[in-house]
Amino acid sequence: QVQLVESGGGLVQPGGSLRLSCAASGNIFSVTVMGWYRQAPGKRRELVADITSSGSTNYAVSVKGRFAISRDNAKSPVYLQMSSLKPDDTAVYYCRADVREGLGSPPISYWGQGTQVTVSS
Repeated sequence: QVQLVESGGGLVQPGGSLRLSCAASGNIFSVTVMGWYRQAPGKRRELVADITSSGSTNYAVSVKGRFAISRDNAKSPVYLQMSSLKPDDTAVYYCRADVREGLGSPPISYWGQGTQVTVSS
């Protein structure tokens, strides 16, 4: 079993910044992809950004240029630096990790419990 623990959410004014972090622990052989998703009230969960084990990144169009996803190495936490925040960024942000629990095992997706980000004056 794998656990993902997120932190860093909160209330911020428009134009402000926040940094989210997500740490994975448990039965992990390797992590293929880690990413951040968000879900606003009444909307579907959507990808914000993800990063592969080789460091390739992918961003939603709505956050490109404002958010940055990073990891120091394949076993470190994943971070989401959010800048120039807008009210439309308000949502619960979820961490996801695709984990191989053994050599040759297929990746399994795990999710964190979510952290609330509210952008409001």
